[in-house]
Amino acid sequence: MPTTIKLDRDNLGVATITLSRPEVHNAFDEVMIDDLQQSLAQLDADASVRIVVLRADGKSFSAGADLKWMQRAAEFSEEENYEDAMALARLLKRLDELSKPTLAYVHGYTFGGGVGLISCCDIVVAQEKAIFSLSEVRLGLVPAVISPYVVRAIGARAARRYFQSGERFTSAEARGMGLVHETVESDAALTLIIKALLQGGPQAQNISKKLIADVANRQTTQEVMENTARTIAKVRVSAEGQEGLQAFFEKRKSSWS
Repeated sequence: MPTTIKLDRDNLGVATITLSRPEVHNAFDEVMIDDLQQSLAQLDADASVRIVVLRADGKSFSAGADLKWMQRAAEFSEEENYEDAMALARLLKRLDELSKPTLAYVHGYTFGGGVGLISCCDIVVAQEKAIFSLSEVRLGLVPAVISPYVVRAIGARAARRYFQSGERFTSAEARGMGLVHETVESDAALTLIIKALLQGGPQAQNISKKLIADVANRQTTQEVMENTARTIAKVRVSAEGQEGLQAFFEKRKSSWS
């Protein structure tokens, strides 16, 4: 049983993972990383799960790395630190490549690795008063493991500033950089996004996510053209594709709606 998170599901297939270490502002350590890894693996393999929502208890989404965890790591050898960091790397990769749509709801403070977590989510909604920071350099450290996801989310130009300055930035600034999709006063906006996601075909959403990774920042070569054409050809003749088209033509809801 997870001890650092809560896992809930509803009858629509929406699974909610709640970071639940409010006493330390949901700072994560090796236990939380393992709890998240196991829970995501379980949800990824469950066909009844349509959407995964990531949120947090308490005053903050996540303060980043737990101080006691960092103290222990300071006494590790370089190889032990490598293995420790790889556990986080595997978690981020799993979240980033999850076969379901992922939606993060952010409030309070989100620092360091917390920014890494939300950078791996497909959609990020943040409270207007949320505050973000990539503050690792102020501890003489670097945001290394989270960097592929954060740089992809905010762009290299913004990363050059915030990776080095460690400044805090607002929810509005995070939206301007692309880290956050929408700023809200409460979590009521989640309902509309979830409702929209539930209208999409599960397989189509999974393929769409892979498609983005395949074509992002690539030239439209003959190989890309052939791969994208082959992708839509396979989807059109798939059971889900056929059902979706028939539902549209017959003016009815699709089987997954």
